[in-house]
Amino acid sequence: MKIRLVPYSSFIIGFFCFYGWSQSDSGPSSQGSYHQAYELAYSGDSKTAQAVLEEVLSENPRHSEASELLARTYSWTGQYVKARLYFNRLLSENNNKKDVWVAAIKNELYAGENAIALGLANKAMRYIKDAELQRLKLLAHDQVMNIKYGKIGWYNTEETRKNPKKGIKKKKIASKIEGKKTEKDAEPKNRIGVSNTVTVFNERYDPMFFTSISYKRKTPYGSIIPRINFSSRVGKQGVQYDIDLYPKFAKGFYAYLNYGYSNATIYPNHKMGGDVYMSLPGSFEFSAGARHIITRTRNVTGISNSLGHYRGNYYFSLRSLVTPKPDGLTRVSGNLLVRRYTKNSENYMGFTAGVGISPELRQFFADDELLAETIFFIETQRLNLEYQFTNKQNTNIYKARLGVRRQEISFDSGNFFWGITGGLIYSVKF
Repeated sequence: MKIRLVPYSSFIIGFFCFYGWSQSDSGPSSQGSYHQAYELAYSGDSKTAQAVLEEVLSENPRHSEASELLARTYSWTGQYVKARLYFNRLLSENNNKKDVWVAAIKNELYAGENAIALGLANKAMRYIKDAELQRLKLLAHDQVMNIKYGKIGWYNTEETRKNPKKGIKKKKIASKIEGKKTEKDAEPKNRIGVSNTVTVFNERYDPMFFTSISYKRKTPYGSIIPRINFSSRVGKQGVQYDIDLYPKFAKGFYAYLNYGYSNATIYPNHKMGGDVYMSLPGSFEFSAGARHIITRTRNVTGISNSLGHYRGNYYFSLRSLVTPKPDGLTRVSGNLLVRRYTKNSENYMGFTAGVGISPELRQFFADDELLAETIFFIETQRLNLEYQFTNKQNTNIYKARLGVRRQEISFDSGNFFWGITGGLIYSVKF
């Protein structure tokens, strides 16, 4: 490292400028009050400490230590939005303070804002490479993925190891907050949802209607979702009975299993499928599985796989389905999903774009003839927009979908028709 020598007079001027700035940032009176607030905060009297710190900051708004301590006490007492404002201000002024990043990420985890916590952790690691930040990043990622944790060691930090007494005090305060939050805001185990969708076409086909009623139950071993689907398509109606399972195997591993049955002509007799998901380093996720459909005339099997990635508040997923055709060739369809999460995993906006067609998509009829055997391989392009939000208590969930599809006419190769789909979904948790 090269040291640049400056004239002695410049050094003297710089010294007094720095000394003057330091005094304005934390003068003797404010520093004394800060130490008083520090003792109050770590003895459990956060409310009094907050009053003292607010007075300190009214005199010296640039007192960074007081701002940090005030943000921490807000977080400990469940005032997460206030804490976020102070943490954001501190990090915008200095993005190289590990302790502030850690406290800010924990604040979002306490608040249940796991997507925001993941975004903060990703941003923090652009400036600081640290094991504790990496641990919190993985924790936030798993929470976004709805992977249940047991007793996690949030407080096994370097700071706690150096000062166990301080760590114990922090843990006691935060545990009380977390306990109150758990009693008040425990995640409901049950959910009922109703979905209504309509698709209109620019030619030939009449509108198609699709309705489903589902029930979701969370268990220690994963979620179970039985569902009843009803469709009205080209003058025909039918019901399908469907069930989804999401079993958990181990940390970072879970699966998706599906089975559906119907004796209606507008649905396959049986459909089944599954995927195994595995979390990878760098906030990536990989899945592999298969789909199998049994119709009245033939069976169709497809191989599915996907690659997902969490980056900040965004989630990206690329999924493909490889389906063999009787001519010995292989057809591939694909979908790109992009979502931006806001408050939590139940609040987001996004879109999907795809080419090809999946065996699980709705089937069409022409003159009472099911086109399922050929429609799997008909060229199609589609774009769907989605927006989901909840009420303040996060118990009522609303979702709107709007999509457009350009699809090849099965009996007129090379010519296409357009379809526009709109749908609303309402779910309630209890």
